[in-house]
This record gives sequence, structure tokens and C-alpha cells, in this order.
Amino acid sequence: MQTQKVIDHIVTWLKDYTVNAGLKGFVVGVSGGIDSAVTSTLCALTGLEVRCVEMPIHQAKNQVSRALNHIAWLQKNHQNVSIEQVNLTPVFDQLINALPPVKEEESRFMALANTRARLRMTTLYYFAGLHQSLVAGTGNKVEDFGVGFFTKYGDGGVDLSPIADLLKSEVYEIARFLNINQEIINAAPTDGLWGDHRTDEDQIGASYDELEWAMKQQEIGKNTTDFIGRKKHVFEIYSRLNRINQHKMKPIPVCKIPQEFKK
Repeated sequence: MQTQKVIDHIVTWLKDYTVNAGLKGFVVGVSGGIDSAVTSTLCALTGLEVRCVEMPIHQAKNQVSRALNHIAWLQKNHQNVSIEQVNLTPVFDQLINALPPVKEEESRFMALANTRARLRMTTLYYFAGLHQSLVAGTGNKVEDFGVGFFTKYGDGGVDLSPIADLLKSEVYEIARFLNINQEIINAAPTDGLWGDHRTDEDQIGASYDELEWAMKQQEIGKNTTDFIGRKKHVFEIYSRLNRINQHKMKPIPVCKIPQEFKK
């Protein structure tokens, strides 16, 4: 990958889109992970206003410290970067208390995990509205268009997606090129929605390198019968998630009413 050219292309695209929209800059949720670190840095390189929002909800301390360290590094290198810290833990807890109990605890845990992402989305749009800014998405290509590993109307609720055409490995390449903090590069990817230390790989059952491989195999027309062992298992994981999460990747279906019914 021609890393510098890719970076320049994204930065120009971000700036042109925002200026043409008549807006001032970007709001980015910074989690302490690689994707939000790269996205916020690319936004900072535009020279436009960048508001980094750190929004813990029962967050692991190392995730919070990585996020704050990254934002401090950005502010040291870019005068256009500011920080907002919003502790959403009490808001989340109060919402849990207001919701009725359910028998299926496992489904409740998943629903509440997605609720965390939606609370954060709401917070990002609050600041975007205050400061005439766009919410910049942090999803990469594998998450957004491969396995659908994001929350609809949560981290999937954004105005523009600067890294959504980059594979996870390419995001890491850009991170190294931009000298993103090594602690972020070394950290295992996690969505931070569970209040514990589970990683993306723990949840999905495959690493991002494996998912990238499966994504490429599907693109060239391979299917499950072409593989054995671990490769077969990974391809099955990818294919299943890609199939069941199409509702996240496609536009909202609209029921079209025949014109003769409206007469």
C-alpha cells in the first residue's frame, strides 16, 4: 500500500466533504483502540476542528488510559484538537434500572451492550450539533462490510466513514506510519461494550487476519467446500456473519406502494 498517498487522499476527502457541507470539523469517539486512534489522527491532519470524545461506560482502566494518552498526543501535535469527557456509566445504570427485567439474561446482555454503543452515538451527535460538526465513523472494511461487527445506530450511526475502505491490516499500517502510540497498536482489538476484557476475537471466533483472508476468498468466489480444518471453520464464521448481518450493510428497505393503490 502507498501509505502516504492513502493518508493524503483520506485527509483531502475529509476536508473537502466538510468544507463543502459548510461545517467546521469533526467529532470522533475515542476508545483507546486502533480504529478510533487512526480516524481521529486523520481528522486532525485536515486542520479543521476535531473534538475527541471519551465516553466510558464501566470501562476497563487501560482502555480509558489509552484513549486519554492518545488524545493528549494529538493535542500536543495539533492545535485544532480538543477533548470532551463524558462519564456515561450513571446514565447507563439508570437506564438499566428503568427497563423491565427479562427471563433470557443472555439476550439482555447483548441488547445492553448495543445500548452502550447507542448512548455513545447520541452523545457524539449532541456535540456535533453544538459545534456544527460531522460525526466521523471509526469502522474498518472488515467490520463494516465483511462481518457487520458494529451496532446499528450505535457506532454505525455516523455522517462519514474515512477508513471503511481499509482492511484492519491497512489501518495498522497507517497507524505505524503516523506514529500512533505503541500501546494502542499492541492492544488486542475490543469493542469495549461488555465492561470486561473480552476481545473482538473472543466474540467472533476468528482474528482479523483470518477474517481478511476469508473476505478475500469470498470475493473470488470460494465456498466452504474449498477448505478443510481451521480455514474451513474461519470461512464458515465469516460467511455466517456476512449473511446474517446484511441488514446492517444494506440501505433500510422501503415498502414501495404500487401507484394504482394510491389512486
